[in-house]
Amino acid sequence: MKYDHTHHLYSPSRLSSKLLRISKLAGDKLIVTALTLYHCLQDTDTPAWARTIIIGALGYLILPADILPDILLGVGFTDDWGALVAALGAITMYVKDPHKQKAREQADRIFSLGKKRD
Repeated sequence: MKYDHTHHLYSPSRLSSKLLRISKLAGDKLIVTALTLYHCLQDTDTPAWARTIIIGALGYLILPADILPDILLGVGFTDDWGALVAALGAITMYVKDPHKQKAREQADRIFSLGKKRD
């Protein structure tokens, strides 16, 4: 059974849309980290406290208002990156190889879609 997070600011569709839009500016590491957290969130073995941390970090990434606006070239995703890395560090014991593999495959698809749009 997957975690129901439809009542939160975070949602899988909002995350997907955001990652596709920012892929070029944000870069591979941010996208893969966000997707790794997403796949960990989907895992029923991930405890509620860890899911809360993940939802907070992914929600912050999705928020249109950041401490550092995403449009600031070179620094716009620094705060998002910090939130994702902090979340990953806090829940690292629940991140499994399949989460990482799915994240890498999905990121590769996102970047290939971005290249097709150019």
